[in-house]
Amino acid sequence: MATIDIPRNPHGDNPSVDPAQPGVPPADPAMLEALGQAKRILVIKLGALGDMIIALGPFKAIREKHPDAHITLMTTSAYAEIGRRCGLFDEILIDRRPNWHELGRWLTLRKELRNGQFDMVYDLQNNDRTSIYFRLFWPSRTPMWSGSAYNAVFPFEDPRPPSRHAFDRHRTQLAGVGIDTIPLPDVSWMNTDISAFELPERMALLVPGSAPHRPEKRWPQQHYIALCDRLLKEGLTPVLLGTTSEGVITNQISAAYPEAINLTGKTSLFDLAAIGRLATVAIGNDTGPMHLIGAAGAPSIVLFSGSSSPYLSAPIGPSVTSLQEGNLERLSVDKVWKAVISVLDPDAEADTLAPLTP
Repeated sequence: MATIDIPRNPHGDNPSVDPAQPGVPPADPAMLEALGQAKRILVIKLGALGDMIIALGPFKAIREKHPDAHITLMTTSAYAEIGRRCGLFDEILIDRRPNWHELGRWLTLRKELRNGQFDMVYDLQNNDRTSIYFRLFWPSRTPMWSGSAYNAVFPFEDPRPPSRHAFDRHRTQLAGVGIDTIPLPDVSWMNTDISAFELPERMALLVPGSAPHRPEKRWPQQHYIALCDRLLKEGLTPVLLGTTSEGVITNQISAAYPEAINLTGKTSLFDLAAIGRLATVAIGNDTGPMHLIGAAGAPSIVLFSGSSSPYLSAPIGPSVTSLQEGNLERLSVDKVWKAVISVLDPDAEADTLAPLTP
C-alpha cells in the first residue's frame, strides 16, 4: 500500500513553469501580443466538482492576466453558482451538453458561442466535446484558442490517459500563453451561515460516498463505523456528509452511532466549505466534496482505490494526506487511524496505540 503526503503546494510558494517543457510549444510572439489586447474571453471548464476546485487557481491567473477583459465561464448548471460567486467572471454560459443527434440544440450552442464575439478561449476541459466546440465557430471568425483542439493558436498536448496531476497540466497549458504563476485553489469566498447545524467544536467530517457508478472508490461502511468508535473515544463528533442518494450508506453509519451528526442531503457546496474551515479532521473517499473540504483548510485524509491515482487527482490544500490501496476493502481501519492520529498529534506514536479491528 502506498501512503502519499500531498504538501500544501508541491511546486513551491511561487510556482512557475518552464514554457519549453513538453506539452507547451513555443508561442508565436505576434499571437502573444494579440492576446494581450483581448477584450472578450471565454474560459471552458465543465466539471466535475473536484476539477472545478482545482481550476480555481487557473481561473484567478487568467483574470490577473486580463484584468479589464469581459470574461465568460462556460460550465454546466451544477457549477454555475461557483462561477457566479467567485468574483472572477463577468458572465456565465451554461453548457447543456447536447447529444449528438440533437441538431437544434447544437445550432443554439453555435449561435451562443458566435454571439459571444470572443477574442480568446481558454479550454481547460480539453476533451473531444470541447474540440467540437472549437469547430462550431467556423466559418465565422475563430477566436484565439488555448487547448488541445486541432489547429489551436496556443496548442496544448494533453495526453490521455493523463500522466500528471490536473493542477500541473493547467500550469503547463497556461505557461504557453505567458502565465507563469498559478495560485492554489482559494475557497475563502465560499461562506454561508451554518449555525443552524449546531456543530460541535471538535468534529471529524466523514465523506463515505462516491459517484454511484464508481462503488470501487468507497471504503467499506463497516470500516467507517469502526472509525466512528475511535473518533468518539477521542472526543471527536463524526459529522456525516453526502448527497441524498448516499443516505443508504450514511444512515447505516449513524444508526450504529447515533451520536454522529448526519447532514446527508442537507448541505450545499458553500456549506461544505464553511464546515471544512471548522473541522478538526476530515476523512473521505476520492470524491468531489473532499477537494472542497481540503481546499477550505480541513486537515484531510483521502482514501484512494486502485481505480484512481492521488498523483493525478489528489485534493490540494494546506494539509492533505492520501492513502491508497488497490482494493479499499484491504485498507485497514488501523492504517487510517494512524493517519488521523498524525493529524491530531504529529508527535504521537501511533504504532503504540491499541489495535483497532474493523
